[in-house]
Amino acid sequence: MDKFIFKDFYGIIDLLDIMKILRSENGCPWDREQNHQSIRKNLLEETYEVLEAIDNEDSDLLCEELGDLLLQIVFHSRMEEECGNFDFDKVANDICQKLIIRHPHVFGDVNVSDSTEVLKNWDSIKQKTKNQESYSETLESVPKVFPALLRSYKLLQRAERAGINYPVTSTAENLSLNVSKLNNSLDNSDEAKRIIGNILFNCAEISRKLGLDPEECLQKQNENYIDTFKKSEDLLRQKGTDFKSLSINELNAVWQEAEKLK
Repeated sequence: MDKFIFKDFYGIIDLLDIMKILRSENGCPWDREQNHQSIRKNLLEETYEVLEAIDNEDSDLLCEELGDLLLQIVFHSRMEEECGNFDFDKVANDICQKLIIRHPHVFGDVNVSDSTEVLKNWDSIKQKTKNQESYSETLESVPKVFPALLRSYKLLQRAERAGINYPVTSTAENLSLNVSKLNNSLDNSDEAKRIIGNILFNCAEISRKLGLDPEECLQKQNENYIDTFKKSEDLLRQKGTDFKSLSINELNAVWQEAEKLK
């Protein structure tokens, strides 16, 4: 192995070389031991950290987290290169090819009027290149590992492209009906499980119809819940008590008081 050259500034080729060294016989024992499954969760965690940097509008942190995410891509690519399947250049080539093919209005002679038409063409080209002959196949191609709300959103989005487009009022009526059914099924766990699934699916569809991301809606409510919980606990601490000593009516009263402090 050639002697590693230290630099003041490194590029993607350097990152590929560093990963090759780490995975080599004289490299890092931990890096050599890893496989796709053992670092699978790292890819997800790094993705979430990129999203958090975006949400915090922190450019310095975003730069760092994008580097960590890129490392995961290089790591997985190196493993496949060692197996003789593909390398990082093949990954880069394939995404370049995909972008060129799916942007015929930029790299070809197709004319589009707006972004809506761009997305319509994108979906049509995607369906052809993936040899998907039916809309059912496009739904089945939505990854099962997606968060459930996100997967519901994607499924409903693709169903609409196939022509299934119920008005939001109809879905809201179904939501109300399912909530009523749930009240009558609290002693039947299997039935309650089915109805709760319907309720969450209805919520995903209503969010989508209103131009909202259901994951973001729920995350905002999660933060709101934490904030109200904290304020409620502070109020109870001032009164020398805690949640466990209160009745449901007393809990509701404290919670409402905390809500007013926002």
